[in-house]
Amino acid sequence: MKKELPKIDEYNFPLIYKHLSNFIGIEVSKAGVNSVVLGLSGGIDSAVACYLASNALGKDNVAALIMPYESSSGASLDDALKIVKTLGVSHYVIDITKQINEYFTEERIGTDEEEIRVRKGNKMARERMSILYDYSYKLKSLVLGTSNKSELLLGYGTLYGDMASALNPIGDIYKTQIYQLAEHLDIPKSIITKPPSADLWVGQSDEGELGFTYETADGIMYLLIDKMYKPEVVVSLGYDENLVNKIYDKIKKSQYKRRMPLIAKVSERTINIDFRYLRDWT
Repeated sequence: MKKELPKIDEYNFPLIYKHLSNFIGIEVSKAGVNSVVLGLSGGIDSAVACYLASNALGKDNVAALIMPYESSSGASLDDALKIVKTLGVSHYVIDITKQINEYFTEERIGTDEEEIRVRKGNKMARERMSILYDYSYKLKSLVLGTSNKSELLLGYGTLYGDMASALNPIGDIYKTQIYQLAEHLDIPKSIITKPPSADLWVGQSDEGELGFTYETADGIMYLLIDKMYKPEVVVSLGYDENLVNKIYDKIKKSQYKRRMPLIAKVSERTINIDFRYLRDWT
């Protein structure tokens, strides 16, 4: 019989909410600033991150950047604006169509439809993060991450794009748990109920690209990662063998996205190998 992924309530939601808010406040202050900037897509992950940041720092210390492309859903823009209106945080709408299209006008992109989609999607993600880090300097703020645990484990994100950040309050929360957290935060239903999508092209959906649902994947990953079960044990609990192996393979192959760049060792004290003091210096 399949084991269910623990719900946020079972983790003591009030405590988790307090912990995440404290995490943002403490880590921001350690950097010598008092505010954050984040990309607000209109999706559930960035919405949850924005709500947490507003609670932790106050609405005046949160800036949301809404960065649509010409093919972006109008509903996504509406939902993003709904969030900033509800929370009262400052926001900027920056259309990235011009710079993306100009790049691919000069850069020969080929004719393979899948390659075109992936390259443009990656370029958009990195362009948005480039803008976020520019505003990070402009506003003297840290970039707040919006990638959840499911995306990070599956490698479902763009390296140095949407996966980049200075701190991430939701990176240890599975996608299915994000929905539970959103319910508790009273995030608008239109955001909670719509299919998860990076909105990189018309009709794009996360689960359509992945080939499985987050609910199923989260159950498998919880057993593989949190419980440290071997794939064959997960299969014995009732999960499809091919799917378990597919997900396990994705986790292994995307490990490079979850670590700092590898450094070749030539000295006695190599960064991230021997030079690994505590992150916070006193």
